Amino acid sequence: MQAILEAIEAGTLDAEIVLVLSDVPDAYILERARERGIATGVIDCRGFRSKFPDEAQLETAARLKEAGVDLVCLAGFMRIVKKPLLDAFPQRILNIHPSLLPAFPGLEAWTQALEAGVPETGCTVHYVDAGMDTGPTILRAKVPVKPDDTPESLHARIQEQEHRIYPEAIRQVQDIVSAAN
Repeated sequence: MQAILEAIEAGTLDAEIVLVLSDVPDAYILERARERGIATGVIDCRGFRSKFPDEAQLETAARLKEAGVDLVCLAGFMRIVKKPLLDAFPQRILNIHPSLLPAFPGLEAWTQALEAGVPETGCTVHYVDAGMDTGPTILRAKVPVKPDDTPESLHARIQEQEHRIYPEAIRQVQDIVSAAN
């Protein structure tokens, strides 16, 4: 979110963040948003650690629509989005993942890359579908894996690229949506 905010403030992304939701009540992103005067809320996943119940998805969709959201940008949201939310925002939900998808979907992709011994990895902004990190790619950035990399050092370099490409991917999607209208 910080990279998106900075792109908006710099005038390189014509967008407005109108609502920030998290499934983690004490997530720092909520505090960061409140400090900027952005509306926030907590997604009630009914006590499930990783499941995103249909009721919670319907409530989330309603809150997003009520706030006037056009494009949903996920970051660090570790739940599978399904039909209720996908139907409410078709081809309007984006996610960023720390690998060159389809390689290394799921958790700790940077560690998966190191363990696999690949020469490069990176990050991918993609449309969200009902699978785990399976939606169509919008934009990717490559990051070399160095011989002395640790999971932490590789993850840090991937995050630098994530911060660079997420605002650019949003611009690309905005252009596609504008051209379609």
